[in-house]
Amino acid sequence: MDINDYILAIVTSKENKNKVDNGSAPIFYAEDEQELEYISMMISRLTKSMVHDLGNGVYILIKH
Repeated sequence: MDINDYILAIVTSKENKNKVDNGSAPIFYAEDEQELEYISMMISRLTKSMVHDLGNGVYILIKH
């Protein structure tokens, strides 16, 4: 199974728990906006994926 074009992770704040639903991708909850960006950046570097900001406090990491 190849992981190309799949959502690898979802990163959001604890206040936005109701905006995401647990599925096949792991969800990481950040304390604030700074931690949200840091977690997204680190996961992106480790997995060589792209971060996409959905504009509502939710970031998704996708391997293209």
